[in-house]
Amino acid sequence: MSDEERIDKELEEFRQVMEVPSTFEDGFNWTSLLGAIFVALLMVPGAIYMGLLAGVENIGAASQWVTVILFIEVAKRAQKTLNRAEIFVLFFMAGAAMGLPFNGLLWNQFFVRSDAAIATGIAAELPVWFAPPAESESYGARTFFHVDWLPAIGLVIFGTFFGQLSNMVLGYGLFRVANDVEKLPFPMAPIGAQGIMALAEDAEEKTIEQAESRWRWRVFSIGGALGLVFGLIYLLLPTLTGALTGEPITILPIPFSDFTPQTGNYLKAVATGMSWDLGNLIFGMVLPFFAMVGAFVGLIATFVLNPILYETGVLSSWKPGDGTVSTLYLNNVDFYFSFQIGIAIAIAIAGILQVIRSMRGARKRAKQQAAMPQGSARQAVPEGRGDMKVWVIIAVYFFVTITYITVSGWLIDWHRGVMIVLFFLGFVYTPLISYVTARLEGMVGQVVEVPFIREAALILSGYQGVAVWFLPIPIANYGQMTVFYKQCELTGTKFTSIWKTQVVLFPIILISSIFFMNFIWSLNEVPSAVYPFADEIWKLHAENACIMYSSTLGEYSIFEEAFRASYIAVGAVFGAVLFWGMSFLGAPVMLTYGVVRGLGQTMPHAVIPQFIGALIGRYYFQKKMGLRWRQYIPVVSAGFACGMGLITTVGVGITFLSKAAIPLPF
Repeated sequence: MSDEERIDKELEEFRQVMEVPSTFEDGFNWTSLLGAIFVALLMVPGAIYMGLLAGVENIGAASQWVTVILFIEVAKRAQKTLNRAEIFVLFFMAGAAMGLPFNGLLWNQFFVRSDAAIATGIAAELPVWFAPPAESESYGARTFFHVDWLPAIGLVIFGTFFGQLSNMVLGYGLFRVANDVEKLPFPMAPIGAQGIMALAEDAEEKTIEQAESRWRWRVFSIGGALGLVFGLIYLLLPTLTGALTGEPITILPIPFSDFTPQTGNYLKAVATGMSWDLGNLIFGMVLPFFAMVGAFVGLIATFVLNPILYETGVLSSWKPGDGTVSTLYLNNVDFYFSFQIGIAIAIAIAGILQVIRSMRGARKRAKQQAAMPQGSARQAVPEGRGDMKVWVIIAVYFFVTITYITVSGWLIDWHRGVMIVLFFLGFVYTPLISYVTARLEGMVGQVVEVPFIREAALILSGYQGVAVWFLPIPIANYGQMTVFYKQCELTGTKFTSIWKTQVVLFPIILISSIFFMNFIWSLNEVPSAVYPFADEIWKLHAENACIMYSSTLGEYSIFEEAFRASYIAVGAVFGAVLFWGMSFLGAPVMLTYGVVRGLGQTMPHAVIPQFIGALIGRYYFQKKMGLRWRQYIPVVSAGFACGMGLITTVGVGITFLSKAAIPLPF
């Protein structure tokens, strides 16, 4: 029995949540543009600041809800009503304005001067289009508005433009295939669309009686209240006290509590700790239960496996007293770098085979149906959705890919081996993996990636130096965009609304991103003690990045120490046996993927609260509410993100005012 024929009860719950509307509306207007400007001026700096301070990644989603609710309330007082399409476009525009294309520049200025890059000799090899050399005057002035940064800024603008163009157009093309031709269900799409429906219901209310009948808005308000209260304790208190007194008062540790030095006496080479972000608990309720169970099983497997690997001498670099960051890095070099490659290979092969089986089933159905497949494909397109011609999709694909190859070839002096790699990744790997992912997203809500395909290709190219790692390479997985287009369809939004929005957004995103990145860097060195999350985690990221970058230096490197074919083979075999064994036993699809993905070196800090949330949702709320719980919890999550966004915006605004104030000399 194939995966397509086998009914997964949990996926069926998600498929039944929403239906595609019969009509589509244009949601692009001046209200959406004002929303984007609002986000660019008020929410972008908050997102940057909180990402550095606490690693809070959901403030982008929070900014979307804050913006939409604010504009809905303003529209009500102006005796206007925003329809679903207008709300969806406003929501999308607010999220896109948080794209932060220049966010990488803060990382670049740190990495070029990091201890890891200097110690491995990578810092001296970094190209000027990545970052200026450490001797540049811009580092002393802490500013990106310097002539030395022009090459890096230019490459960011290039990548942002062509990345958005290809993502939007080619993602749409794959959606047409997976949704219109192959009729896949996209079980995860309703999660994102439910919050929009809640706000649309509220915007359409005309009387108090109607308001009371709208369950989505009530549930959204509950989540918003939770976000406000928790954000007050978790983020606002340390932010304000740190800004006003210089000594932040932290009730709940940021970014997490590290128990590794204490538990290392009992759990050898195991990273332990706890994240106190309530968002993880709610996140565990939102995602499929068995996906969370699988991740937790993977974590337990790590707890059991690591001490064994330590005693057998595999994890030889770890020593008692090491914290989470050191433990993860050392274990990565000793074993998990290669083992995770093998695990990812097993997942990729399983996903590709799953797609092949479903394609065979689709062919059988196609033979039994119409004798004119082109006509049937055209009839499958809903009227008024705002679709584009197929030839436009193909033309954009070839134009973008050739442009990427040309620019990269010029930057790398047309190195023959690298040019072969560029053509392979652009014209063979990218379309293949994008199609496979589009089908998996449509069937079970999963993404497939062939691990280290880019890295392996660049290493085999024969190039020596590190510049090759920072080229604008034509490799992408456009299949992930299919879920977005499905959400757009579920809310009755014309696709042309999204495309017009992207054109207007592009200059707004670039200007707001570079301006606020520069402003935040000018306040304090990044990372530093002022930003505890970045100060703790960026060092680990730099050390892990150097493992790969050192592989093309032409001498013995950390990469040669970490890359071991035997461990890759072990990971691939172990992952494949477990994957197919669980599938044979009839385990839920989400449990299978969760366990196999969790077999790597899982960080417990977020997994444990997510698993607790999954248990509470499954065995308390879902037992009381049934399928309605699946409709409620995405809306609660959206409200929670909104509440956190509101309280965060207040704290960051006060912080910026205090930092920018000029002290008087008396």
